[in-house]
Amino acid sequence: MAKRDYYEVLGVARDTGAEEIKKAFRQKAKQFHPDKNPKERKKAEEEFKRVAEAYEVLSDPDKRAQYDRYGHAGPTQGFDFSSTDFRRARQAYSDFGFGAVDDLFDLFFRQGAPRTVTRKQRVLQGEDIEYKLRIALEDAASGTRMKITAPRLISCHRCQGSGMEPGTSKRACPTCRGRGQVEYRQQSLLGSFVNIRTCPECNGEGEIIEQPCHRCRGTGRVKEKSKISINVPAGVDNGSRLRLKGQGNAGPSGGPAGDLYIIIEVIPHPKFQRGGQDIYSKVRINYPQAALGTKVKVDTLWGKETVSIPAGTQPGTVIRMRGKGMPNLNGTRKGDHFVEVGVGVPTRLSAAQRSALLELQKTFPETEDQS
Repeated sequence: MAKRDYYEVLGVARDTGAEEIKKAFRQKAKQFHPDKNPKERKKAEEEFKRVAEAYEVLSDPDKRAQYDRYGHAGPTQGFDFSSTDFRRARQAYSDFGFGAVDDLFDLFFRQGAPRTVTRKQRVLQGEDIEYKLRIALEDAASGTRMKITAPRLISCHRCQGSGMEPGTSKRACPTCRGRGQVEYRQQSLLGSFVNIRTCPECNGEGEIIEQPCHRCRGTGRVKEKSKISINVPAGVDNGSRLRLKGQGNAGPSGGPAGDLYIIIEVIPHPKFQRGGQDIYSKVRINYPQAALGTKVKVDTLWGKETVSIPAGTQPGTVIRMRGKGMPNLNGTRKGDHFVEVGVGVPTRLSAAQRSALLELQKTFPETEDQS
């Protein structure tokens, strides 16, 4: 059967404004509330769904424009109840004072018939945890393997994560009778309807532990400082995140563990500055070396390298050493190392040095007065 036009469902014209569409939705929602139609509850539920679906589309400017252009057969390929939380319809419904909004929509729009879902039917994964690891710049460049001691929650060995004292068992929760949920009947402007909540006695488990484990006190998990080996790849930088799957907190009731995220912090280096994959450092020479040219040994991440300083080098000159910087995380290339040359001018001279400089000065033309 072809889907009805959204404007027809709400009983409005195609040029109707947003406020009028909201008003029409509220009227239709009240009309087709299942508790107002006990003899035709199933039919009312279907109509209520159509009304909520129509409003969810027509109240959103983008969805409405798309619907006006393409209709039901547009790029969205129809409306998917599982992919929306009906935020707009919930809000409009709540603003009107109908009450118990979330329970009503959760009951109507879950897939299939309403059913009881206890926590014991769900496998809960443990929490992810983070660990900050400080490493030297050299280790960040070459990569390293190290061991850390990280606090985390592990499954209790005494009860195997069940939370029960060995040799004992759980019993059905007397409050919810093992369902994990309890029903409350509530009154609203539309009448009364059933409100389903998580059981406060068993927290949705459906079962109660009569004798909690002495070691974990019924939680099924205990704290432990675990020693974990880590491979730090070459090229990591400040803020890099390394994921160790299954090394986080153990899951409740024997569920799978979460993940451990290693957050890298590279310790500042006394000689080198890092900029992405490039490294920056400084070297100092005297002014005769700057004038005549020389060769100097320069420290890099990969050992000492000989750098040629050309004659006439000025202070602040930058010399580039290709491929002597940081590798990228893929290991396919390295950055460069840039060396800034500083020229030292002595503040004290020996007699011989002073005499030699005076003789040298005579070979240069006198500086003209710039005033």
